[in-house]
Amino acid sequence: MTAGEVGEAGIRPGAGGHPEVPPAGAGGPDWREWPARQQPDWRRDEFHAPVRRALDAAEPLVTGEEVRELSARLAVVCSGDAVLVQAGDCAESFHAASDARTDAVVAVLDRLAAGFGGGRPVVRVGRIGGQFAKPRSRSEEVVDGVPLPPFRGHLVNSEVAEARARRPDPRRMLTGYRLAASAHRRLAVHREARSGGWGPWSSHEALVLDYEAAFLRPDDTGELVLGSTHFPWVGERTRQLDHGQVRLVASARNPVACKLGPGATGEDAVRLCEVLNPDRTPGRLTFVVRMGTPAITSALPPLLRAVRAAGHPVVWVSDPMHANTVSTPDGRKTRFLAAMLEEVGWFTRIVRDHGEHPGGLHLEVAAEEVTECVGGPVPGFAALADRYETLCDPRLSPAQAAELVARAGF
Repeated sequence: MTAGEVGEAGIRPGAGGHPEVPPAGAGGPDWREWPARQQPDWRRDEFHAPVRRALDAAEPLVTGEEVRELSARLAVVCSGDAVLVQAGDCAESFHAASDARTDAVVAVLDRLAAGFGGGRPVVRVGRIGGQFAKPRSRSEEVVDGVPLPPFRGHLVNSEVAEARARRPDPRRMLTGYRLAASAHRRLAVHREARSGGWGPWSSHEALVLDYEAAFLRPDDTGELVLGSTHFPWVGERTRQLDHGQVRLVASARNPVACKLGPGATGEDAVRLCEVLNPDRTPGRLTFVVRMGTPAITSALPPLLRAVRAAGHPVVWVSDPMHANTVSTPDGRKTRFLAAMLEEVGWFTRIVRDHGEHPGGLHLEVAAEEVTECVGGPVPGFAALADRYETLCDPRLSPAQAAELVARAGF
């Protein structure tokens, strides 16, 4: 079944015609049945089973050849001879997805790469082609005095502040798949227009196991490939070693990333290395550090020492955004560019002091000149209302992100 043949209209409870595909690659464990945090409560929904069957029969969005090519590029980053810029929306929108949107994200990546790396090659990875699901820190939010389930991304529910709209709907996975397929086709056009494998690649958080596990399959070489994205990552909230997200990406051939917050220990980092990169392949594993200031000064050094002592090759990347979120007096979330610059500065100094290579940046960046973070062209809280458009967390504008990259010191 191709992307064009998968759609909500063709799914109804009890409908046949969708061949069963063994989960997790020809008879392996069904990762959808593993313990996992941040999963939608939709198993009793009448559409859940037919949607799963449709996804099991759908074509993967990436190939083994593509993920091996990206792995080779990330190995160069691991050696210190290239850098990584990973950027895009906090949460992709079903409503905004289009070829024009994909082109705009690629243009942002190119703009950031132009000011990055000190003349070294830059691996461009977009938060695109599947970044439709978000973990949330609370089980409900209160809107105008009414408690509601949180918005978990368009793969799961709607941002509209109504109880019915916030109910998880498994049919949304089919819409997400169709839109992700379109984005991947457009990314392929951009890669084909460039040489040497330095074109744009896709990434998203491997969060919703009902969706992700459907695409873990053997490629034509027999290797298991997670066909939903080129570069999956596991978040700070879902990096438990005995849970489905970590175990699923551990079994895939793709390069993988894992976010590490200020509560991560050296033992945590080494155990993640052992599970996610047991063969110690350079470029296979990226640690995305998101600790905030000043926590990074005490939290990052033990991780670097432990991983280095254990002899694991890791691409170290800074996410200076997620641990630097604050609320304005009226309750709007924002981030200060100055705090991000401070965290990046500490990151590069600490990583170099421990004999490692600062590998790059992971940023939430809009394709438009939004006003969601304070700094640069957004002078203060009052200016946030001009173009505050995010579905979830505040994003940098392209101009702010370019300033951050230019001053990052890589």
